[in-house]
Amino acid sequence: MASAAQKLDPARSARELYGAELRRQRQLAGMSLDRLSDIVNYSKTQLHGIETAERLPLPPLSAKLDAAFGTGGLFEGLWSIIQRERYPDRYRRFMELADQATDIHEYAGHLVPGLLQTPAYARALLRVGDPEASGEEIERKVGVRVGRQGRLGEGDGPYLWVVLEEAVLRRHVGGQATMREQLAALLAATESPRVDVQVLPFTYGEHTLIAAPLTLLHLPDRKSFAYFESRYGGHLVEEPTEVKQHQRAYDLLRASALSPQDSAAMIKAAMEGFTPCEHRTD
Repeated sequence: MASAAQKLDPARSARELYGAELRRQRQLAGMSLDRLSDIVNYSKTQLHGIETAERLPLPPLSAKLDAAFGTGGLFEGLWSIIQRERYPDRYRRFMELADQATDIHEYAGHLVPGLLQTPAYARALLRVGDPEASGEEIERKVGVRVGRQGRLGEGDGPYLWVVLEEAVLRRHVGGQATMREQLAALLAATESPRVDVQVLPFTYGEHTLIAAPLTLLHLPDRKSFAYFESRYGGHLVEEPTEVKQHQRAYDLLRASALSPQDSAAMIKAAMEGFTPCEHRTD
């Protein structure tokens, strides 16, 4: 175990920096792995794996470590860097820009966008996308996805405007209970002053964005970016003229979608359609 620890290079990655800092803080506190395990409610094996950078920390651990060591957000900050490192290069720039955005506009034709997904909904999608992944790996990915939602509740967080195809409300993901919970969360999001949700009904027909989801990012310096992706990769658009074209297409859908009030009513109706049937015992 000691030899594995000696191979850590904190300058090489945030993952190794996290492990090295965890060991350093634990040793400064004169605390054994067994004692820390009791405090943060994580197994000794898990903690050792994180110290040696063989395992990634799951989101709840960082806050517990900061509380245990009195490090004032150090581990939560390192975790946020690890999240960025986990994304392939083609996503990393997009994620960095999304963290800076003051306004985010999204079009989703098939699934609830990640910024509004519940853990159960995200878990179902990640499981079907990688059926051979371990339960721990799936939970890590769920934590990363749901963790991105934190900025929506912050005082300087972005304003989010989402246009959803009606199909998003009707598609079964994860079963009846998961869908009802997801639509309830979506309905609750419509009440936030920082979130607007509109539904584009089936009757609208074909349109230019029907093939892929689109995200538009607007930054404090007035620069804007467009991002769209498929199963095989993503593409970040930085050229202003192209971004404007995507913005016009989005604005057309937004103008044609149901009002936020009527959209909320449709979401509520769809949610009631996922109410589990009661079984009679007589």
